[in-house]
Amino acid sequence: METTGIAVLVVIAIVIFITAATGIRIVRPWEKGLVERLGKYQRTASSGLTIIIPFMESMRKVDMREQVVDVPPQQVITQDNVAVEVDAVVYYEVSDPIKVTYNVENFYLAATKLAQTNLRNLIGDLALDESLTSREIINTKLREILDDATDKWGTKVTRVELQRIEPPQDVTDAMHRQMKAERDRRATILEAEGQKKAAILEAEGTKQAAILRAEGEAEAIRKVADARKYEEIIVAEGEGQAIETVYGSIHKGDPTNDLIAIKYLEALANIADGQATKVFLPLEASGVLGSIAGVAELLKEKFAGGGGDSQPDHIPSA
Repeated sequence: METTGIAVLVVIAIVIFITAATGIRIVRPWEKGLVERLGKYQRTASSGLTIIIPFMESMRKVDMREQVVDVPPQQVITQDNVAVEVDAVVYYEVSDPIKVTYNVENFYLAATKLAQTNLRNLIGDLALDESLTSREIINTKLREILDDATDKWGTKVTRVELQRIEPPQDVTDAMHRQMKAERDRRATILEAEGQKKAAILEAEGTKQAAILRAEGEAEAIRKVADARKYEEIIVAEGEGQAIETVYGSIHKGDPTNDLIAIKYLEALANIADGQATKVFLPLEASGVLGSIAGVAELLKEKFAGGGGDSQPDHIPSA
């Protein structure tokens, strides 16, 4: 009897322990616990140890960390009727654990389908070239659309990233050929512009060199002319000063006609020593020639009275 009583107590203790254990819940730091009593929401439990009423209450845990939805690849038709394959990833975090639990059955599937649908709409409004170069615009618009649509589900879409936009192979090959042709065209233009600039610079250099050469020659001619002019001025000034000196000396010495006649005779003797056969005398010398004739007569009389040996060989006649 005692053994039976002890066994019953042990069973009761085990039941109590199991019952108490089922009422203990541990919520992690990144989670929220939704406590339901008899199928109805009761309260939200934060991280830590939470006690619930066994068999009457239950708990649903909601992960509050940022999560990612991988949007699978799909065929999308662009505005210019080119089929491209597009896929994306959507990053979101739960802002309200109650809404995300009770307002949507499968948030992952709902977010995936919503992203695919709006991605088709956005790509369909763009041409192929625009869709390839407008990734940031598509990401921003898709994030805004998903964020507004999932707000009633208690989530916030933080960012959306397109992983790839892949056109068909033939379109890709055509685009490669187009880009190569564009690069060749730009290279040809740049080469032509370089040759043009080189020719212009060379022509400007030749022009500048010719101008400098002409200016140098003109400067040299000017300096040579200035030198000759200076030389002629100096020579003329020297001759003028010499004439003034001689003229002044002659007038200062007050020469007679006899002395002038003798100087003319000396000049004529110098002229006679040359190879010229004719001598031209200026008309202004006629008065002096008369004096020369008078001097000659005096010399004849002087040498006649003194003897024949002393008579000069040649006395010019007037």
